[in-house]
Amino acid sequence: MACESDPYIFSTHAMPHDHRFLPPMANGLLGWRVYNNIMHMGGVYNGEGGRCHRADIPCPLAVTVTPDTEEPTVHTYSLDTHIGVFTHTLSTASMTASQSLYTHRHCPNLMVMEIMLAREGTSEEPITVNLLSTFTPESQDIVFAAAPDYKGGRHIQGQTTAAEIPGGPVPTVHLIWTPIPPILTLLSGQTKTRWGFILVAANTSESAEASFDEGLNLMSSGTLRPSHEQSWKELWLESSIELVGSEPLSKALIGCLFYLLSAFPSLHNASRAFGGVSPGGLSNGGDDQDYWGHVFWDQDIWVYPGIALFYPKLARAVLEYRVRTTDGAKDNAQKQGYKGLKFPWESAVSGREVCPEDIYGHQEIHINGDVTLAFQHYLYLTEDLSMFTEGQGSEVIWGVADYWVSRVTWNHQAQNYNLLGVMPPDEYYRNVNNCVYTNTVAKFSLQFAVELAELLQYPAPKEWQEVAKHLKIPFDEVSQYHPEYDGYIKGHPVKQADAVMLSYPLGLQLSPEVRRNDLEAYEPVTDPQGPAMTWGMFAIGWLELGEAERAQRLLEKCFNNIQGPFQVWSESSDGSGAVNFLTGMGGFLQAVLFGYTGFRVQKDCLVFSPHLPSCINELRIRGVSYLGRKMDWLLRGEEVCIILREQASGAMNTKPFELQVVLKASGTKIPLITGQPVTFPQAPGCICKQESSFPCWPV
Repeated sequence: MACESDPYIFSTHAMPHDHRFLPPMANGLLGWRVYNNIMHMGGVYNGEGGRCHRADIPCPLAVTVTPDTEEPTVHTYSLDTHIGVFTHTLSTASMTASQSLYTHRHCPNLMVMEIMLAREGTSEEPITVNLLSTFTPESQDIVFAAAPDYKGGRHIQGQTTAAEIPGGPVPTVHLIWTPIPPILTLLSGQTKTRWGFILVAANTSESAEASFDEGLNLMSSGTLRPSHEQSWKELWLESSIELVGSEPLSKALIGCLFYLLSAFPSLHNASRAFGGVSPGGLSNGGDDQDYWGHVFWDQDIWVYPGIALFYPKLARAVLEYRVRTTDGAKDNAQKQGYKGLKFPWESAVSGREVCPEDIYGHQEIHINGDVTLAFQHYLYLTEDLSMFTEGQGSEVIWGVADYWVSRVTWNHQAQNYNLLGVMPPDEYYRNVNNCVYTNTVAKFSLQFAVELAELLQYPAPKEWQEVAKHLKIPFDEVSQYHPEYDGYIKGHPVKQADAVMLSYPLGLQLSPEVRRNDLEAYEPVTDPQGPAMTWGMFAIGWLELGEAERAQRLLEKCFNNIQGPFQVWSESSDGSGAVNFLTGMGGFLQAVLFGYTGFRVQKDCLVFSPHLPSCINELRIRGVSYLGRKMDWLLRGEEVCIILREQASGAMNTKPFELQVVLKASGTKIPLITGQPVTFPQAPGCICKQESSFPCWPV
C-alpha cells in the first residue's frame, strides 16, 4: 500500500487479489462494487419466501481502462472517503489517465464514471486508452427488454421473475445510461480532455427519465461531481470520529463510518422509502450470497447505535423501515399462533419471514426486542414523539409487547414466566429455554411499552408490567454469572457475543463482580473464527471495568477481519463469510464510541465514563447529537473538553434544549453554552437538560 498522510484516503498500486475486497460504492438506494458487472437497488428483490434475494442488475459502468501503449505504466487505485470517489490513475511518460467512479450521494438514482486524459511531455501525437467492458444487458433475476433510447441514452426495462410473497408486487427496473465507446482519444493539440458517463436506475420510466435529465443538467452546468462531493462533505462536517496514536485504528474507524454511511440515504432524502441495512450492504446480497441482502438484527443492534448517536434523521429512517413491515410482522405472529408482531429474523420488503431455514424465524425471537431497543434509544436521544404518533412507532412497541405476553409460559413451581424453545444470538444452540439475552431484551421492551403508554396516555394492559416483572432472568448464584440459557454448561463453546451483551447494549445493571465473571466465563470459549463484531462487545465490557489495555488487545483482534487495501471487512478473520460486513464495522465503531467514552443512552441523560488505552493520545468525536443539539468531544490526556454547537440540523425537536454536564463524584453542574469549551478531568458524568432533576445512575 502506498504511504498516505491523509487517513481518509486508501491507496494502493495493485488491486486486491480477491476482487470481493474492492471498495463498495453505495448511497442508500444503489450499491455496486467497483468493476463488478452487477449492481443492486434497494427494495428490489427476486424470489419467493426463502429464495428471496437482492436482484442482480447489470451495470453498464463495469469498465476497466488500459493504455494503448507499450510504455511502462504505473497504476494507482485510490478511494477518497472524504468525497466518496474511487479513482484509478494510469501514468506513463507521455500521459496520465484517470477513471473516477462514484454512486451519487445527492441524486440517489445516479451513478457516474468520469475519465480524464492529460498529455505529459512534449509529444503531440494522439493518445488513446481502451475501455474494456464486461457489461451485458442481462440478468438471472430480471427479464430485460430494450426500450426507446432517451436523449442519447440507452434504455432497458424489466421485471423480476418472482414476487417475495404469492400475489405480491413484482419490482420493475429501468436503466438509462450514456453509451460507452471502446476507446477514447486525446487528439493532437489537446493537452487535457474529460468525458462523463452517467447511469440511472429507477422503478418507473418517469423517474428514470427525470433522473437522467437531472444528471445531464448537472453535467452541463459543471456541478455533477461537486454536488456529490458536497453531500459527503456535509456528512463529515455533521459528524466524524478521529484519533491520534494508532494509524491502523484511525483508518479502520474512518473506513467503518464511511461504509456504514454509504448504506444510508442522503440527509436530504432520509424520508424516502428506505430498504434497511443488510449485513453486506447494498453492494452485495445476490442469490445465496451475503445473506441474500436480507435485513437482520444486525441493523438494529450493530449498525444503528453508532449512526443514531450522530444522525437522528438517518436513525429515524431505520425505524420507518420497521414500521413499514408491521403488516408482515403481524402475519408472522399469527402463523406461529401468537398475538401482536413477530418481526422476521430475515426481512426484505414485506416484513414476512424470508429466512431459508424455518428454525431461525421460529426460534431467534430476540429480534423483536432488538427492534424495540432501537426505538427506545431514538426516543431518549431525540424526544421526538412524532415518530411514535404520526410515525406509528407506538404500534411497533405495543405490538411487540403483545407478542411477548402471548409467547411466555407460566411456571407454577418457580412462580415466573418462561420463554421456551428459542435460539440465542449464539446460534450454536437451539430449542433452549430462557435464553438470558432473549429474556432480558423481552423484559426491557415490555417495560418500555408501559413507559411509552404512560407518555402517550394509552391504556396499557396490566399483563405487560406483570410479565416484565416476573420474566425469568437466568443467574447462577454459586458462580455469580449469567448462564447463556437454562442448562448451559459453563465452559461450553459459544459462537459469538451473547450473554456478555447484557450490560451493553441492553443496559442490565450488573455489579462489577458479575460483569467480570460474565466476561471471564465466555471470553476463552468464544469461537476465534466467529463473526467480527464479537470482540468489540468484550472490549466494551473490559472498558466498563476500567481495564483499557485488556480491552484494546481484544479490539485489535478485529483487525484480522479488515481486508486491505480498502478497509473492507469480511465476516470471518480468514476472509470468508459476508463481505463488506457492516455488522462487524458497527460493532467495532461501537467499541470506540461507547467503549472509550463510556457513552450510555438513558432515559433522562447521556452518561459518559471515559477510558482511553495508552496507545491512544487523543480522541475527537465531532457531532454527537443529543436532544436537538450537537456536541464536539475531545478526550486527551486526563481531560475531557466539550463544545456545544448550534442546534443540530437533523434535530427532530421544535426547540433545542439547554444542556449541562453533571459530574458523578462531586455532583458539579456545568452549563453548556454554544461555542464555549467546557473542560473537566476524565471522570464519570452525564449530559442532561439543565432543568432535569432525574438521577442518571442507579442508587
